[in-house]
Amino acid sequence: MNYRVIDKETYYRKGVFRHFSEDCKCSTSMTARIDVTELVKYSRKTKTKFYINFLYILSKVLNSRDDYKMGYLWATDQLICYDSINPTQYVFHEDTETCTPVYTTYYEDYATFYKNALADIDRAKQTREYGLDSVNHPNWFDASYISWLSYDSLNVELPDGYLYFAPIVNWGKYREEHGQLMMPVTVRLNHAIADGYLIANVYRLLELEMAHFIIHSI
Repeated sequence: MNYRVIDKETYYRKGVFRHFSEDCKCSTSMTARIDVTELVKYSRKTKTKFYINFLYILSKVLNSRDDYKMGYLWATDQLICYDSINPTQYVFHEDTETCTPVYTTYYEDYATFYKNALADIDRAKQTREYGLDSVNHPNWFDASYISWLSYDSLNVELPDGYLYFAPIVNWGKYREEHGQLMMPVTVRLNHAIADGYLIANVYRLLELEMAHFIIHSI
């Protein structure tokens, strides 16, 4: 885990950061549907898991811009940017109706990421422990698939004043709409380091990266 300290005085969002980290501590989130038709087709054609393919693309998108890799060190009051962030995915156990967090390291190489994600999921299936360990995984972001519902909105609440900067991303079942497979995706970021543009930009980047992934994987 490597990071660099951001100079708050020269930070390009200095005014916004000060306001939303001191005066009005809050987060902001959006839910939008994205077209995953081609990614579903690719996953079926290659006999790969759509879920892991999307998780890889999401991780690549969030690692493509510093704004999505920010962190805050309470002990030293430092704003930081991690070199990379990794997804915390989840395994749902049907028998206990509980989840186990799965820490998967992001690799830009798709084959490496896919193989490791599969292995991480298999290991998590062997336990029923919650096993959340955020202290030892500070540069991990939450990536949670809500497989039971194609929802219209979702909101994640954190305690007031909690300067938690890692992205929280949820997505639900895709469903057919006018011949396309549309999937709801919710992105939550702390308002101190992100605004509507930066959250909306995640969806734009997801669309671009999905197209790039499919073209270069054929």
